[in-house]
Amino acid sequence: MPVPALVLLFLSASMHALWNFLLKSAEEKFVAMGWQSILSGALALIVIIFYSGLPPREMWLFAVISMLLEAIYFILLCIAYSDHDFSLIYPIARGAAPALLVIWTAIFLHEQLTVGGYIGLALITIGMMVIGATALLQSKGEKIHLKGIFTALTVALVISLYTFVDGKAVKSGPALPYGLFMFVMIPLVTTPYIAYQYGLDSFPRVWKKNWNYLLIGGGLGVVAYMLALFAYTSAPLSYSGAIREVSAVIGAFLGWRFLKEQMGGVRVVGSVIVFVGVMVIAIFG
Repeated sequence: MPVPALVLLFLSASMHALWNFLLKSAEEKFVAMGWQSILSGALALIVIIFYSGLPPREMWLFAVISMLLEAIYFILLCIAYSDHDFSLIYPIARGAAPALLVIWTAIFLHEQLTVGGYIGLALITIGMMVIGATALLQSKGEKIHLKGIFTALTVALVISLYTFVDGKAVKSGPALPYGLFMFVMIPLVTTPYIAYQYGLDSFPRVWKKNWNYLLIGGGLGVVAYMLALFAYTSAPLSYSGAIREVSAVIGAFLGWRFLKEQMGGVRVVGSVIVFVGVMVIAIFG
């Protein structure tokens, strides 16, 4: 695993975790997510106009497909979080996505991983599941339904697919204009959905209460994902997609340290497992 790519992925994961941490501080979180997609898109458009320009035409289809997948991911989260059952097993989505990504990269990119790489990927997946177990323990025996598991696996599938599409695109073209072009298009889908679900009046209401967090989050969202795209250009996509899940570890720490979230001990165990997995990939991958 190239060291520069590893550094980019850690920076990307840290910014992604901070973006999500700020989101937790906002009321009406999905409207806030809608605002952040708008602000990210506006920032991306400015950079396209004054600096990068549009990506090559052969990358446009990849960007459109990725945008649609990320919009589906966004909408699935909005739907899923209306069902409390899903919040118990959502970590399945984050843990299963890297495993699915390995399948796509093996079939379509012919990536050949080392034994150490597979061990590292397995450890990251297991660590994610352990971190997610805190939600199960806090559920106090509440039953998990097949609907929630199916939704989580669907989310995992979408995550793995848009990661694959983006990785495939930037391995054959410039990452900066590609990623910016995608960010510009995402709010074209998510904004009408949020307006339909929560009403147009929800946008000024959420902006008034959270404008400072939203501005920071919009910038962090663009920079975090662009760093990941740059890492995809030089590192195996299988490893990169898994290492990005370190953001969940950082997010768990921030939640424990600043939001006083419970089950810190279990999350520490999961975090250590994920960290060991990352180090195994870094050394033996």
